[in-house]
Amino acid sequence: MSLHMTASQTVGPFLHIGMDGLNNDNLAPDGVTGERIGITGYLYDGDGKPVTDGVIEIWQANAHGRYAHPDDTRPLPLEPNFTGFGRIPTDGNGRFSFMTVKPGGVPGQGGKPQAPHIVVSVFARGLIKRLVTRIYFPDDPANADDPVLALVPAERRETLVARRIHDRDGALEWNILIQGDWHGQGETVFFDV
Repeated sequence: MSLHMTASQTVGPFLHIGMDGLNNDNLAPDGVTGERIGITGYLYDGDGKPVTDGVIEIWQANAHGRYAHPDDTRPLPLEPNFTGFGRIPTDGNGRFSFMTVKPGGVPGQGGKPQAPHIVVSVFARGLIKRLVTRIYFPDDPANADDPVLALVPAERRETLVARRIHDRDGALEWNILIQGDWHGQGETVFFDV
Protein backbone atom coordinates (compact mmCIF):
# COMPACT_ATOMS: atom_id res chain seq x y z
CA MET A 1 0.00 0.00 0.00
CA SER A 2 1.26 3.47 -0.81
CA LEU A 3 -0.04 6.92 -0.08
CA HIS A 4 -1.08 9.06 -3.00
CA MET A 5 -1.01 12.82 -3.01
CA THR A 6 -4.39 14.47 -3.33
CA ALA A 7 -5.12 17.88 -4.74
CA SER A 8 -4.91 20.87 -2.45
CA GLN A 9 -8.17 22.55 -1.63
CA THR A 10 -8.55 25.18 1.05
CA VAL A 11 -12.16 24.51 2.01
CA GLY A 12 -14.91 22.21 0.92
CA PRO A 13 -18.64 21.91 1.30
CA PHE A 14 -18.35 20.15 4.65
CA LEU A 15 -15.91 22.48 6.41
CA HIS A 16 -18.33 23.19 9.25
CA ILE A 17 -18.36 19.54 10.32
CA GLY A 18 -14.72 19.52 11.32
CA MET A 19 -13.91 23.15 11.95
CA ASP A 20 -16.71 24.82 13.90
CA GLY A 21 -15.20 23.82 17.23
CA LEU A 22 -11.95 25.56 16.23
CA ASN A 23 -13.52 28.95 15.47
CA ASN A 24 -12.46 31.92 17.57
CA ASP A 25 -13.84 35.38 16.85
CA ASN A 26 -12.83 36.97 20.18
CA LEU A 27 -9.08 37.33 20.54
CA ALA A 28 -9.38 39.79 23.42
CA PRO A 29 -11.22 38.20 26.35
CA ASP A 30 -11.37 39.89 29.75
CA GLY A 31 -7.97 40.63 31.17
CA VAL A 32 -6.25 41.35 27.85
CA THR A 33 -4.84 44.87 27.70
CA GLY A 34 -4.88 47.26 24.76
CA GLU A 35 -7.22 49.31 22.60
CA ARG A 36 -10.26 47.14 21.87
CA ILE A 37 -11.37 47.00 18.26
CA GLY A 38 -14.04 45.17 16.33
CA ILE A 39 -13.51 44.46 12.65
CA THR A 40 -16.41 43.57 10.39
CA GLY A 41 -16.31 42.88 6.69
CA TYR A 42 -17.52 40.85 3.75
CA LEU A 43 -15.75 38.35 1.53
CA TYR A 44 -16.67 38.83 -2.16
CA ASP A 45 -15.81 36.79 -5.24
CA GLY A 46 -14.81 38.28 -8.61
CA ASP A 47 -18.43 38.93 -9.56
CA GLY A 48 -19.07 40.85 -6.35
CA LYS A 49 -21.14 38.01 -4.91
CA PRO A 50 -20.73 37.14 -1.23
CA VAL A 51 -18.67 34.06 -0.48
CA THR A 52 -20.86 32.29 2.04
CA ASP A 53 -18.60 29.34 2.77
CA GLY A 54 -15.25 31.05 3.29
CA VAL A 55 -12.96 31.03 6.29
CA ILE A 56 -10.84 33.94 7.49
CA GLU A 57 -7.86 33.27 9.76
CA ILE A 58 -6.01 36.07 11.50
CA TRP A 59 -2.67 36.24 13.29
CA GLN A 60 -1.35 39.23 15.20
CA ALA A 61 0.90 40.48 17.97
CA ASN A 62 -0.53 41.68 21.26
CA ALA A 63 -0.82 45.36 22.19
CA HIS A 64 2.82 45.33 23.31
CA GLY A 65 4.00 44.09 19.91
CA ARG A 66 4.83 40.52 20.94
CA TYR A 67 3.55 37.35 19.32
CA ALA A 68 2.30 34.48 21.48
CA HIS A 69 4.77 32.12 19.83
CA PRO A 70 7.96 30.49 21.16
CA ASP A 71 10.03 32.03 18.33
CA ASP A 72 9.26 35.53 19.65
CA THR A 73 11.71 35.80 22.54
CA ARG A 74 11.86 39.59 22.73
CA PRO A 75 11.64 40.95 26.30
CA LEU A 76 8.10 42.28 25.89
CA PRO A 77 5.07 41.33 27.99
CA LEU A 78 3.11 38.21 27.09
CA GLU A 79 -0.54 37.97 28.04
CA PRO A 80 -1.76 34.52 29.04
CA ASN A 81 -5.29 35.03 27.64
CA PHE A 82 -4.12 36.36 24.27
CA THR A 83 -3.15 33.83 21.58
CA GLY A 84 -3.18 36.23 18.63
CA PHE A 85 -4.91 33.65 16.42
CA GLY A 86 -8.49 33.68 15.26
CA ARG A 87 -10.61 31.72 12.78
CA ILE A 88 -13.87 33.17 11.52
CA PRO A 89 -16.21 31.56 8.98
CA THR A 90 -18.26 33.79 6.73
CA ASP A 91 -22.03 33.71 7.23
CA GLY A 92 -24.87 33.37 4.71
CA ASN A 93 -24.20 36.94 3.54
CA GLY A 94 -20.42 36.53 3.24
CA ARG A 95 -19.92 38.53 6.44
CA PHE A 96 -17.25 37.96 9.09
CA SER A 97 -16.43 39.83 12.28
CA PHE A 98 -14.05 39.55 15.18
CA MET A 99 -13.03 41.36 18.36
CA THR A 100 -9.40 41.96 19.23
CA VAL A 101 -6.96 44.64 20.36
CA LYS A 102 -4.89 46.89 18.14
CA PRO A 103 -1.52 45.16 17.89
CA GLY A 104 1.72 46.89 18.71
CA GLY A 105 4.31 47.36 16.01
CA VAL A 106 6.67 44.47 15.32
CA PRO A 107 10.08 44.32 13.65
CA GLY A 108 10.23 43.19 10.05
CA GLN A 109 13.04 41.84 7.93
CA GLY A 110 16.35 43.27 9.07
CA GLY A 111 14.72 44.60 12.25
CA LYS A 112 12.98 47.47 10.42
CA PRO A 113 9.82 48.47 12.34
CA GLN A 114 6.46 47.62 10.80
CA ALA A 115 3.20 49.46 11.34
CA PRO A 116 0.60 47.71 13.50
CA HIS A 117 -1.16 45.14 11.33
CA ILE A 118 -3.04 41.86 11.34
CA VAL A 119 -2.03 39.05 8.98
CA VAL A 120 -5.04 37.50 7.23
CA SER A 121 -5.40 34.16 5.44
CA VAL A 122 -8.40 33.68 3.17
CA PHE A 123 -9.78 30.21 2.43
CA ALA A 124 -12.66 29.84 -0.03
CA ARG A 125 -14.16 27.57 -2.65
CA GLY A 126 -12.20 27.58 -5.87
CA LEU A 127 -8.94 28.54 -4.19
CA ILE A 128 -6.31 25.86 -4.40
CA LYS A 129 -4.11 27.65 -1.88
CA ARG A 130 -4.88 30.23 0.77
CA LEU A 131 -4.60 33.92 -0.02
CA VAL A 132 -2.53 36.02 2.38
CA THR A 133 -3.05 39.71 3.02
CA ARG A 134 -2.91 42.25 5.84
CA ILE A 135 -5.16 44.69 7.65
CA TYR A 136 -3.63 48.05 8.54
CA PHE A 137 -5.24 50.68 10.74
CA PRO A 138 -6.57 54.02 9.50
CA ASP A 139 -4.69 57.21 10.36
CA ASP A 140 -1.77 55.33 11.92
CA PRO A 141 1.35 57.43 11.29
CA ALA A 142 3.51 54.28 11.17
CA ASN A 143 1.77 53.26 7.91
CA ALA A 144 3.88 55.84 6.04
CA ASP A 145 7.12 53.97 6.87
CA ASP A 146 5.89 50.36 6.81
CA PRO A 147 8.25 48.37 4.55
CA VAL A 148 5.56 45.92 3.39
CA LEU A 149 2.97 48.59 2.66
CA ALA A 150 5.66 50.47 0.71
CA LEU A 151 5.89 47.50 -1.69
CA VAL A 152 2.25 48.04 -2.71
CA PRO A 153 1.48 50.64 -5.42
CA ALA A 154 0.05 53.75 -3.74
CA GLU A 155 -3.29 53.49 -5.55
CA ARG A 156 -3.86 49.96 -4.20
CA ARG A 157 -2.85 50.47 -0.55
CA GLU A 158 -6.38 51.44 0.48
CA THR A 159 -7.45 47.80 0.00
CA LEU A 160 -5.28 46.96 3.02
CA VAL A 161 -6.44 49.75 5.34
CA ALA A 162 -9.61 49.28 7.39
CA ARG A 163 -12.16 52.11 7.55
CA ARG A 164 -13.65 53.54 10.71
CA ILE A 165 -17.34 53.05 11.35
CA HIS A 166 -18.05 56.51 12.71
CA ASP A 167 -21.04 55.75 14.90
CA ARG A 168 -19.21 53.17 17.08
CA ASP A 169 -16.00 53.42 19.10
CA GLY A 170 -13.30 51.00 18.01
CA ALA A 171 -15.39 49.70 15.10
CA LEU A 172 -13.69 49.13 11.76
CA GLU A 173 -14.82 47.80 8.40
CA TRP A 174 -12.55 45.90 6.04
CA ASN A 175 -13.83 44.00 3.00
CA ILE A 176 -12.03 41.40 0.90
CA LEU A 177 -12.51 41.22 -2.88
CA ILE A 178 -10.88 38.06 -4.19
CA GLN A 179 -10.43 39.37 -7.73
CA GLY A 180 -11.44 42.06 -10.18
CA ASP A 181 -13.08 45.40 -9.50
CA TRP A 182 -16.54 45.73 -8.01
CA HIS A 183 -18.40 48.96 -7.33
CA GLY A 184 -15.19 50.96 -7.14
CA GLN A 185 -13.40 48.57 -4.83
CA GLY A 186 -10.39 47.00 -6.48
CA GLU A 187 -9.13 43.53 -5.79
CA THR A 188 -7.59 43.22 -2.35
CA VAL A 189 -3.81 43.11 -2.41
CA PHE A 190 -2.53 39.61 -1.70
CA PHE A 191 1.06 38.59 -0.98
CA ASP A 192 3.15 35.64 -2.15
CA VAL A 193 4.27 33.61 0.87
